Amino acid sequence: MPVVSAFLVPGSPLPRLKPEVLPWGRLAAACQRAGRALAASRPDAVLVYSTQWFAVLDQQWLTHRRSRGVHVDENWYEHGDLPYDLHADTELAHACVAASPRIGVQARGVNYEAFPIDTGTIVASQALEVGTPERPLVVASNNLYHDAATTEKLAAMAVACADEQGKRVAVVGVGGLSGSQFRTEIDVRTDRIASPDDDKWNQRILQLVESGDVAQLRALVPDFAREARADMGFKHFYWILGALKGRFPGARVHGYGPAYGSGAAVVEFTL
Repeated sequence: MPVVSAFLVPGSPLPRLKPEVLPWGRLAAACQRAGRALAASRPDAVLVYSTQWFAVLDQQWLTHRRSRGVHVDENWYEHGDLPYDLHADTELAHACVAASPRIGVQARGVNYEAFPIDTGTIVASQALEVGTPERPLVVASNNLYHDAATTEKLAAMAVACADEQGKRVAVVGVGGLSGSQFRTEIDVRTDRIASPDDDKWNQRILQLVESGDVAQLRALVPDFAREARADMGFKHFYWILGALKGRFPGARVHGYGPAYGSGAAVVEFTL
């Protein structure tokens, strides 16, 4: 199988922008550990799915060879800018566009200067040190009309395209856990998960991921998505699941904590 490593990482920019805040710094350090594991797996490309790249018509894939600019997050702009310089594997991205109709999905490539790269893709790429010429990206959008099953199919298709090109790939799902955020100003030094119930749901899901119990995860994730308002229905997990052919023996949680009340975790899957 061409997949050599797989990870879930947060899409929040807070650990990247303010690592001196202890709860966020722990997540930043966890991302660094995951990045070292990704680099050790020696992928030729990195397949990224970010819940924050929204699409509503076709499935979009980043086909612009090099995307550069300065991004300002729409929610956390007061904490600083996010300069980025991301390299894409355009050969593999174009193959994904061409293959998408085979699974019943209309797709198009995005190839123009100053395309607004989303926060999740930027912060994950920087935290994991990917999007370089040595580890270029293949970035898939989050089509808001695609369900979990379609997201799984897209990931499996992308891995199949990589296999056809003889490429080793790391797979990254970018997104959070529970979705509730504090709506009033808090002392960020004491940031926490917004509610005990959200915390229980997050930890239950992470324990199942660590155990590799895919059957239980499939049964419980819809409840998790509803009860804890999981980020985009936890579709970034289904991206990983599709890439891994629906099974994995376990995982390591490098870090878990709050991002202004919402849940965030850094997970490395065992292959």
